Amino acid sequence: MVERKVGPDFACPHTSFSCTVNGSIAANCRAAGVSNSTALTDGSNAILRRRRPKRSTVRPSLQWSLDTITTAPAIVGNNRMDLLAANHLGRALYRDHYADPAGPPNFARFTFLDNAARRFYPDWDLAADMCVANLRTSAGKDPHDKGLHDLVGELSTRSDEFRSRWGAHSVRTHGTGIKHFRHHIVGDLTLAYESMDLRAEPDLTMTIYAAEPGSPTEDALRLLAIWAASPKTNTTPERLSTP
Repeated sequence: MVERKVGPDFACPHTSFSCTVNGSIAANCRAAGVSNSTALTDGSNAILRRRRPKRSTVRPSLQWSLDTITTAPAIVGNNRMDLLAANHLGRALYRDHYADPAGPPNFARFTFLDNAARRFYPDWDLAADMCVANLRTSAGKDPHDKGLHDLVGELSTRSDEFRSRWGAHSVRTHGTGIKHFRHHIVGDLTLAYESMDLRAEPDLTMTIYAAEPGSPTEDALRLLAIWAASPKTNTTPERLSTP
């Protein structure tokens, strides 16, 4: 029988110690020789099996599917909270997240390391709590994910707010609900969302946002679509106003 140690903290698969989240978590696992590996035990012998690296991009057909959604923001992310793909409204909604040119945008890094997050999320504390709870859930599902280890180690080192929340051991998955945003172009948005795991890509989740019909947010999304289609989008236009 294959046994895996899964707990609220990352469990280092090396039998000599268990890693906790601090600035050296990734180094500890690398020192144990288990980077990019999974430790499996059958009760007598421990073996290491190379794991297939996780995708940092999406299949073209998945991007095409996103692009067919034209009246609502739609995105695809992974369990590390990387933003891997979006339709035109999704890219416009999360424009601030694309400001960092290093790798795919990451919701956790943006929330805790980018000052713009305090403006983008009107209830920043709630957004931060949800972010950490989602990461903890991912850690419980895949405690040997090196990329997730590295992300948590980075955030724990660079953000006191993240480190204190991580220590609270909150675990939860948010598949539906309401989110509030303050977009730098169209102002306040109140969007319902539905998140769906992709059958062909178990580590990926598609999230689609929707405005209540007839609401100010629906009008704001129309303005956002106009702004996103404008050739001046790459500049810094003045904020648009809904009627």
